[in-house]
Amino acid sequence: MKNKIQAELKHFFSLLSQNQIEVYNEFSLQHELGIYLRSVFTQHKIQFERNTKFFGISNCIKHEIDIVIYNEIEKYAIELKYPLNGQYPEQMYSFVKDIKFYEELKENGFDATFCVTLVQDKNFYEGKRIDGIYSYFRSDNAINGIITKPTGTKKDEIEIHNTYYIHWENCNYERFYIVECT
Repeated sequence: MKNKIQAELKHFFSLLSQNQIEVYNEFSLQHELGIYLRSVFTQHKIQFERNTKFFGISNCIKHEIDIVIYNEIEKYAIELKYPLNGQYPEQMYSFVKDIKFYEELKENGFDATFCVTLVQDKNFYEGKRIDGIYSYFRSDNAINGIITKPTGTKKDEIEIHNTYYIHWENCNYERFYIVECT
């Protein structure tokens, strides 16, 4: 099933590239993707903004799951990001935080979890800086280990247990990535 979900996520972005689906902010991305997934996974519930407590999970870095696909036997989660206001290092750290959250969901019984990010601004995937937080999104550095928040006075860090690579794919004038958290 997880391979089917990943294939359908890519198909959704191909429909977006062909202008068959229109998204203009994160809310529209969430709902258009949810509508699409409901048409494909008819034997599963597709729900939005589901609290982790619904699944008996209370010890996570975050609490709301953007999209859940589940039935009595299996459950899958999808986290979405569609930043439109720059703030590159802060948003990149937020992307890493999502990966941590989805690692936690996987550790707590989810069959598969996916982090999906769509960007219009090329500064997320290219630019002069390729060190620190930028290295994970602008070069081939793996997201793994202790990741420190790049801004602010308070030291904030996240530990990523597994290894993830960001592979940007084209989608018209935008780019996206899909990371399966393990």
